[in-house]
Amino acid sequence: MTTIFLLVCISCLLLFATWRSISQKKKQPPGPITLPIIGNIFQLNLWNLPESLKKLSKKYGPVFTVYLGPQKVVVLYGYDVVKEALIDQADDFSGRGNLPLLKKIFQGTGIVTSNGETWKQLRRFALTTLRDFGMGRKTIEKRIQEEAHFLVERIRDTQERPFNPGNFLAHAVSNIICSIIFGDRFDYEDKKFRTLIELINENNKLQSSIQTQEKGNGHSEFTVETLSRTTLDLFFAGTGTTSTTLRHGILILQKYPEIVEKIQKEIDCVIGQDRSPCMADRSQMPYTDAVVHEIQRFIDFIPLNVPHTVIKDTKLRDYFIPKDTMIFPTLTSVLHDSKEFPNPEKFDPGHFLNANGSFKKSDYFMPFSAGKRICAGEGLARMELFIFLTAILQNFTLKPVVDHKDIDISPLVSTLANIPRPYEVSFLPR
Repeated sequence: MTTIFLLVCISCLLLFATWRSISQKKKQPPGPITLPIIGNIFQLNLWNLPESLKKLSKKYGPVFTVYLGPQKVVVLYGYDVVKEALIDQADDFSGRGNLPLLKKIFQGTGIVTSNGETWKQLRRFALTTLRDFGMGRKTIEKRIQEEAHFLVERIRDTQERPFNPGNFLAHAVSNIICSIIFGDRFDYEDKKFRTLIELINENNKLQSSIQTQEKGNGHSEFTVETLSRTTLDLFFAGTGTTSTTLRHGILILQKYPEIVEKIQKEIDCVIGQDRSPCMADRSQMPYTDAVVHEIQRFIDFIPLNVPHTVIKDTKLRDYFIPKDTMIFPTLTSVLHDSKEFPNPEKFDPGHFLNANGSFKKSDYFMPFSAGKRICAGEGLARMELFIFLTAILQNFTLKPVVDHKDIDISPLVSTLANIPRPYEVSFLPR
C-alpha cells in the first residue's frame, strides 16, 4: 500500500512538472518556425537585421522570439514594451547578453559585457571615478571647450580643401576621454596618440594602457584585467560613438543648408563670434538643441541596442521568459516611432520643437538606451555633441563636394551599428 501511494505521489509530481513546463512554454513569446542549428536564418536578413525584426513585429507583436542560429533571442519592439522591460522591470532585465563578437572584443570583464556583482562594482567605480575626474562638472566642460578650439584651428589649417573629417573628429573626442582617464590630452600629430586611435578602430587589446593595483582579497572584482578592460570600455565607447555621431551629423547638415543657416543665426544671436559655446547656451538655443537631438534620433546608431539578458525567470506582460534568455530591446523601434515622430525616416528638427519654437522633450529619445544599463557616459556625450557641433558651425560653413540634393544620408546599415557613408567636405571660414 505504501509503495502504491508513493508511486501515485511521484506520478502526480511528474504530471504537474510536465504540465507546468508545457504551460510555461505556451506562454513564451511567439515567433517564426525554427530550424535546427540554423534557427531563423531564412526569415532574417543578417545585413539589415533591424528591418527584418520590424517586419516580424508586424506579424507577431511587440514581444516575439527569433533564433540567431542556436541562440534564442526575445525581441522587444516599441516604446511601451521597451520601457516596461528596461525601466519598470529594470532589475530583471539588467543582465548583459553574450554575443560572440562582443565577447571576443571585451571578454566579459569590463562594464560593457560583465554581469552580476562584477558589473555592479565596476559600474559604481567607473561612475564615481569619472565624477571625481570632472565629468558632469564645469572642469570637464572647460576641457571640451579647449578641445573644440584645437579642433577649429586644425580644420582652419585645411585652407578650405575638401577632406574626410572623420579622423579630426575622432581625435578631438578621444582627447576628452584621454584627459579624464590618462590625465592629459594629446597633440593631434602625436605618433602614440595616432597609434592608439588606430588600435581602437581595429578593436585590438589595450590592457597594457593602465597600471592598477590588485587587492589582496581573492574575491575582489578589481583585478588588473577587469580594470584594464574597463578602461578600454570607456576609451572605446567614449571615442567611437560620439565621433561617429558628429561625422554623421556633418554629412546630414550638408544636405540641408537651410538648417545650417538657422543654426548659425541662433549662434550669432546667443553666442556671437567673440567667445566659445558653453552648455548654458543650450537653453537659449532651442533650434540647435533640436538639431542635435534629431541627429541622434535619425542616425539610430545602435538600432538593436546592446543585448540584455534576464537575470531570473521573468514575466513580461503575459509571457514567461526563462532566466538567461537574451533580449533585444530595440532602440530603432523607439527612435523611429511614427506616432511620436511623424515621418520618422525624414530628418526633421521639428520632431523636437513645439509650435512656438521652444524645445520639446520626448520620453522616446533613447539613443543611450535606458534603465540599469544606460550608457555611463551619456552626460559627457551630450556636452561634446553640443559644444563641438556648435563651435564648428560658429566658425565655418559647410561646402559639399557634390550638389547637396545628391547627398545620401542613409547609413551603411549593419546589425550592430549604423555607420555614415564616407564623404569629403570643405569648411569655409565665416
